[in-house]
Amino acid sequence: MHNLAIALHNKGFDVSGSDDVLFEPSRTRLAKYGILPQQDGWYPEKINSTIDAVILGMHARADNPELLKAQELGLKIYSYPEYIYEQSKNKLRVVIGGSHGKTTITSMILHVLQEAGKQFDYLVGAQLAGFETMVKLTDAPIIVIEGDEYLASPIDRRPKFHLYKANIGVISGIAWDHINVFPTFDSYVEQFRLFIKTIQPGGKLIYSTTDTVLDEAVSADVSKDIEKIPYQLPQYQINNGITFIIANGKSHPLEVFGEHNLLNAEAARLVCEQLGITAENFYQAITTFKGAARRLELLGKNDGTNIYKDFAHSPSKLLATIQAVKNQFLDRKLVACIELHTFSSLNKDFLIQYAGTLSEAAEAIVFIDRHTFEQKKMEPYDASVVKKAFAKDDLLFFNDPVALKKYLEEIKMHGKNLLLMSSGNFGGIDLAALANNILKNI
Repeated sequence: MHNLAIALHNKGFDVSGSDDVLFEPSRTRLAKYGILPQQDGWYPEKINSTIDAVILGMHARADNPELLKAQELGLKIYSYPEYIYEQSKNKLRVVIGGSHGKTTITSMILHVLQEAGKQFDYLVGAQLAGFETMVKLTDAPIIVIEGDEYLASPIDRRPKFHLYKANIGVISGIAWDHINVFPTFDSYVEQFRLFIKTIQPGGKLIYSTTDTVLDEAVSADVSKDIEKIPYQLPQYQINNGITFIIANGKSHPLEVFGEHNLLNAEAARLVCEQLGITAENFYQAITTFKGAARRLELLGKNDGTNIYKDFAHSPSKLLATIQAVKNQFLDRKLVACIELHTFSSLNKDFLIQYAGTLSEAAEAIVFIDRHTFEQKKMEPYDASVVKKAFAKDDLLFFNDPVALKKYLEEIKMHGKNLLLMSSGNFGGIDLAALANNILKNI
């Protein structure tokens, strides 16, 4: 929301906003642009008839006093995705959807377009090197949007990516998530079937044929007014810890790795092709792509150990990330630590979806901050439940961040890699300091 506020401010709009608590980096960045609220909290008396539009964040409550006042006054109320569409309805809209890889595919496209000198707007879910904000809205003819399948707002229960009305749509894959909103697998898959139907006449759908569920969903769609463009894993090789894409008789070294990222790059290439970027120019640009924040981000390394953090939290993301690190460093053992943090991952009925996801790790660790159960008003469970769900008897379980940090710092890490995976913050552990301490002790 603060990125959207900055983008609208930069476009010349008079922007104000509110929140119960403002965290960093939102607070500092809003202050930089002179639009930081003077006080935290809700002030319905500030909502009046001079306001042209109210944009409602997903995490506002339906009984929010400012929202109620806006409704009482009959003000125009948009969800976040509705307003993005309102600002881009005259542009070519590229929407990147899928249960995994959305942020990376979007980031790759933005990187290549910037390298090519194209004029474009964007909405992406991570901070990228070379981009000041995560939202840009100008008079550019193209917008590239990361299309989340989560709900638009507390008063608009449609998935966000349905509202963008893509001209070019991408689906990277389908793996059940957001069980608190989509309680069955089919209800989740249905959101992607509906997304396909929102692609505008004459538009294009770029999709991965390596995902059976997705392939079946696309095959079942009878739309004749959109072009369907499949993709799969490109040819590649790994030499001395570096992954190369092989295309047109040339080898192109990447700074990212893993088959999931190779698939992401192929999706990005096909989108860029639709936007006038040649394959040669794409491969030249993608070799300097360093990845999105928190996606297989290297925290530190020495001659025998690499330490990564990754945003992976769903079962499919765990599998892809673990496989990527294992394949990149065949001679090293892997210590994999996952924090269960989201409603879906903590749900006992969903937990079984993690069976086998940590089997490739030489040492597997699951962490659940005991306070997370309290915050989400969920009944806590112990190590036996987690071990059974993951189908790994030698799995280690921690619910105290201090104990987890102590254990990780004492592991003999020479000849091993450490992979820390979470959409949370590991109970406030400073991961950069942790990595530094581990490497110092080797």
